[in-house]
Amino acid sequence: MTELLAYTVLGLVTGAGYAVAASGLVLTYSTSRVFNVAHGAVAMVMTFLYWELNVQVGLPAWLAVLLVVGVAAPLLGALAERVMMRHLSDAPVSTTLVVTVGLLVMLIGVAQAIWPATARRVEPFFGQNGFKIGDTFVTFHDLITIVAAIVVAGALYALLTLTRVGIAMRASVDNRDLLRLYGARTSLLSSLSWAIGSALAALAGILLTAVVGLSYFDLTLLVISAYAAAVVGRLKSLPWTFVGALLLGLAQSYAVGYLPQQEWLSGFRAAIPALLLFAALLLAPQAQLRIGQIKGFSGVPVPTMWRALVAGVVLVGVAAVVPFAIGATWTDRLGLGFIYGIVMLSLVPLTGYGGYVSLTQLTFVGIGAITVARLESASPLALLAAAGASALVGVLVALPALRLQGLYLALSTLAFGLLMDKLVFQAGFAFGFNGSLSVPRLELPGLKLNSEHAYLVVGAIAFVLVGLAVLALRRSRYGRILLAMRDSPAGCATLGLNLRWTRVRLFALSAGIAGLAGGLFGGFRQTVAATDFQLFNSLPLLLLAVVAGVTSVSGAAIGGMMLMLLPIMASSRPELGGLFFLFIGVVAVGLGRDPNGLASRLFALGRWRPGSFKSTVPHTTGPGRFVGAAPATAGAHAAREEVHS
Repeated sequence: MTELLAYTVLGLVTGAGYAVAASGLVLTYSTSRVFNVAHGAVAMVMTFLYWELNVQVGLPAWLAVLLVVGVAAPLLGALAERVMMRHLSDAPVSTTLVVTVGLLVMLIGVAQAIWPATARRVEPFFGQNGFKIGDTFVTFHDLITIVAAIVVAGALYALLTLTRVGIAMRASVDNRDLLRLYGARTSLLSSLSWAIGSALAALAGILLTAVVGLSYFDLTLLVISAYAAAVVGRLKSLPWTFVGALLLGLAQSYAVGYLPQQEWLSGFRAAIPALLLFAALLLAPQAQLRIGQIKGFSGVPVPTMWRALVAGVVLVGVAAVVPFAIGATWTDRLGLGFIYGIVMLSLVPLTGYGGYVSLTQLTFVGIGAITVARLESASPLALLAAAGASALVGVLVALPALRLQGLYLALSTLAFGLLMDKLVFQAGFAFGFNGSLSVPRLELPGLKLNSEHAYLVVGAIAFVLVGLAVLALRRSRYGRILLAMRDSPAGCATLGLNLRWTRVRLFALSAGIAGLAGGLFGGFRQTVAATDFQLFNSLPLLLLAVVAGVTSVSGAAIGGMMLMLLPIMASSRPELGGLFFLFIGVVAVGLGRDPNGLASRLFALGRWRPGSFKSTVPHTTGPGRFVGAAPATAGAHAAREEVHS
């Protein structure tokens, strides 16, 4: 009984911290319709600031908490809403997610730049002093955490039900435009909600740092676990959010205390938040199909297949010649850049054409690398097996999530990535007991591919072939259907198009391309480890894909080279590692609203006279108004062909 009480108290304390964090997330989403992926990063940065004020400056704990939670965090939240989020309430989910992921990476960069990676400790409130409940010792810090959650719940209830401001916040959930007609300042309400949400994130970070310590990624990931509680509340119900948080905390605590102490179960304990998140998403009510885009979308010029083929031949030729001028080191790096480019090509049909967001694309890359390593084969058939294995896993991910749309679908990929990190990649059957695998390099009859020069050419050829396939997909009927689905899923459904299975095929295709890249990546590195495919590594990949241009093959090439340069710059100037994260985040926030990215800007610079590079694909100029034939119209014709074929 004493043991049960001890684990119950521990679970309630952890759940109370989750409840504080999740309530802030729900508040910001319900008033702005922007899901703040950076909520955990806000908590992390504010906790570092609390440590600075309390430990370095020497302020009393109560004063440091007051300055951080009452001043710094609200200012950060209001600033983020004003500068980044205000015009995103009607934006597609893919845009809002990319911008907030950019904010997350930017805040991690800020923390790394200001506070270098050294051991730090935040003392609990009142140290280890406390009291006993029976034989169970409860610290005052634990008591404060539980009381803080109760106070936050009561304060938010009073705010949202008893005050005019709170009632206006609730009204903004249903119809912001109608509320604006009644004279309410919806922008001010949104800023206030983001300020309160950031303050709650800061408070949760300070309370929970006693559990995981002061770490850039661990603390961010711990608060990300609160996503599960927020989804239990459907991102709008604070009471159910608190229930989900307490269930999550108790489940984790009881798993630590009562599950058998076996190696494979240690990963299960760590995966409980992801399991709860995935279960809550699957039990969520089916979302209604969106009728049409509120903002128009302008695509990049799509070249003819002949022009793309010529460009591909030139690219392979350059890859074959340039190693003679740059040396072995840069030859190796360029080969890695082409492989990263193939990974980003997997996002072009999924995110660029279909409008869906995958927050865990490197997981499929890891599956491809593991497949080639376990087959112990260097033949091209091993690469096809890697693509097939990843595509199969992509189908298995998409099938349970057939009912999900938009944000919930993106969060399901996040939950899948966390599950793979904890249950598969950390297990001995995946990367062995030493945590790494040897992967053979590709072998072709009559060709030796052992040199970095040869593998660079292989990477370039693979990128060109996959790029041509993606371009052919874009120009096909299926590509037009994807554009139509992105513009108006409801319109496609009225034409009889099976949206669910179209999405399953899309996820399988994207995962298969990523798996192919994983097989090439493993052969390039020759040794791979679980750390190569962690969830956090997928976020810079997604950001750079969008920054470079996730709607085009050329954007994937640019993004792959940019991602290749990051570790080089970080290793050459380790003291500036945080600034590199900061730079990525700033650029992603600035360009995240434009999925065409740098590629479209480079195309614009290349137009030496008006009309010298006219798009062969029509583009929109606004809601429902198109130049030529709209993507939705083209997709509608393709949908009709699909129905009647």
